Amino acid sequence: MNADAEKPPCATATSPEELTRRKFFERLSIALFGFGSLILLVPMVGFIVAPLFKRRPEVWRQVGAVDDFKIGSTTAVVFQDAAALPWAGVASKTAAWLRRVDQTTFIAFSVNCTHLGCPVRWLEQAELFMCPCHGGVYYKDGAVAAGPPPLPLPRYTVRVKSGKVEIQTNPTPITKV
Repeated sequence: MNADAEKPPCATATSPEELTRRKFFERLSIALFGFGSLILLVPMVGFIVAPLFKRRPEVWRQVGAVDDFKIGSTTAVVFQDAAALPWAGVASKTAAWLRRVDQTTFIAFSVNCTHLGCPVRWLEQAELFMCPCHGGVYYKDGAVAAGPPPLPLPRYTVRVKSGKVEIQTNPTPITKV
């Protein structure tokens, strides 16, 4: 009778050949798991970190001739949003409140309330900006007068170039509540 034939097939002793194969598959499994995790992790980290390095698009938009605006008046102007997508159509339009202070000075305010982003309107007789949704009130310089807004109205940079008034647009700011 053969000595090897007497051992049961489920013996605990393993030969060196089986041990190296088991180690090989163990290391291969760990390497494949690590590689798969890396493939998933790189895009996720890129998604989180990329906005920190992305420049916001800032474009100068013409809103009218200097003579179109009366000194001391505040007027609503409409222009193309800086972050608009090509297929956005009418939704790519945004607006600002433009005030002509003197012959060469203009101030432009965002139409969005800093509370929840509702559109504010200009009340000429009271010389106030009002948010009809939540009762936010701003003075004519954009400072908070009353209500829940945490910050003054955001301002756009304005310049006069070749007799035209231009506003430097940027995506509508989203403020923290």
